[in-house]
Amino acid sequence: MNTCLSPEELERYSRQIMVFGEEGQKKLKKSKVLVVGVGGLGSSVLYYLAAVGVGKLIIVDKEKVELSNLNRQIIHTTKDIGKEKAKSAEEKLRELNPNIDIEAYSTKFNEDLAKELIPKIDVAIDALDNWDTRIILNKYCVKYKKPLVHAGVRESYGQLMVIIPGKGPCLHCVFPRKPREEHPFPILGPIPGVLGALEALEAIKIITGYGKPAVGKLLIFDGKNLTIDIINVQRNPNCPICSKLY
Repeated sequence: MNTCLSPEELERYSRQIMVFGEEGQKKLKKSKVLVVGVGGLGSSVLYYLAAVGVGKLIIVDKEKVELSNLNRQIIHTTKDIGKEKAKSAEEKLRELNPNIDIEAYSTKFNEDLAKELIPKIDVAIDALDNWDTRIILNKYCVKYKKPLVHAGVRESYGQLMVIIPGKGPCLHCVFPRKPREEHPFPILGPIPGVLGALEALEAIKIITGYGKPAVGKLLIFDGKNLTIDIINVQRNPNCPICSKLY
């Protein structure tokens, strides 16, 4: 991939180049990010990663846009109802930034797809709403030693955690038992926007080397009372997923 920045790109990204320099921007341009889930979290993550100039976005979601999605899934519009979410998102992202590559999969993220996609990427983003798929994503990110940014939301609350295999706990270390699923679950529209923006920020930090990613930390966001708590979390030395890395 040609990582030279064109005059158009230098102007498009000029404000963030002031933060982490042209070398940071070149790292973004040559990076590949997998985003699994194109709902509330995915809308925010994808818009920001496309806007900052991630070179290739790989997006996976098997669902179609529904009317009840639109209070939070801002990458979709009313005219997209019935359309595949991955394709709907691809259209918006190409309009936002024609400089990036996008690969859209309108299919379920399973172990076969994980084996195909994860070895090719630099960072994975968990923008999911179910733990069965999260478990697969965590397992294969650990297996292929790829950073994973996790977030989850419900009602007015959210959580965020960064997994860098070999440097801190994986998702299974912190959540050894699959949490109870709830569908549909209550959610206030801006909450996944906040957590998705934080996921994008952590991915940018990992790719560019700017700042310190939240490894070994579980961030708890309470939108109702506007508080943020940081809980230090440790790896489980007997974790069946990541203990072999240590």
